[in-house]
Amino acid sequence: MKQYGIILTLLFVAFIIFHITFLQPKKYETTDMFEDIMQRGYIKVGINTDSKPFGFYNEKGEVCGYDADLARYIAQYILNNRKKIYFVPITPGDRLIKLTTGEVDIVIATMTINPQREKIINFSVPYDAAGMAILTKTSSKLGTIGDLAGQNVGIIWGTTAEKNISNMVPNANIIGFRSYKDAYLALKQGKINAVTSDDTLLSRFALEDPEVKILPKRYTREPYGIGLRQGKGSAKLKNALDFAINDMRQKGVLLRLHKQWLKG
Repeated sequence: MKQYGIILTLLFVAFIIFHITFLQPKKYETTDMFEDIMQRGYIKVGINTDSKPFGFYNEKGEVCGYDADLARYIAQYILNNRKKIYFVPITPGDRLIKLTTGEVDIVIATMTINPQREKIINFSVPYDAAGMAILTKTSSKLGTIGDLAGQNVGIIWGTTAEKNISNMVPNANIIGFRSYKDAYLALKQGKINAVTSDDTLLSRFALEDPEVKILPKRYTREPYGIGLRQGKGSAKLKNALDFAINDMRQKGVLLRLHKQWLKG
């Protein structure tokens, strides 16, 4: 199962690179994305709506969360109106495709900046960071990452968790899921022994359900960035994103969002 998952991931990355090289419309090489947004009058933002507290639907059906609020601040900086935004639901498995095909202008979806992704897309400066954590049942005797050897470990397809756990525990049995909710339910049902992902994303399950817990240690530190397409046409937009994030950090806005949504 683990080898199958790795093969799928490699094929997915190869498809993205092929798409960018041969199929992606050439207009992105010359079109200024920032000017396109200004003329259109709103920003198309890819956001994961299954990643509470970063992106999710509230009772009114509105997109909310850390990433959603950050997107609205970005709209305020670029278009002087936080409402000039159009959210496009994405998943970790399709966010690169929707970004490179132009379905969205930017992706704000707890996406870790790493060398593999930087070969495919551009990133803003980091706006927050997470650490790799392990979620398991409260009754479980698992204590460290080494205890996952020979265990069924859930990951979300398209995230960095698969590579991390493969490197750290090569003999873990990796089982992929499309959403965090699916992985959580599989853990509750005893189909897997643990779930590994960013602590910022797993914490909500431990807070809401006393039958699961997060092991205390963090095994990585992974910066989150806003994703955008590569090419000369993205330079002005990247500069605008970097300015907005740095300004929000200096003014304490990012810290306020972190405390509001991550409770610490």
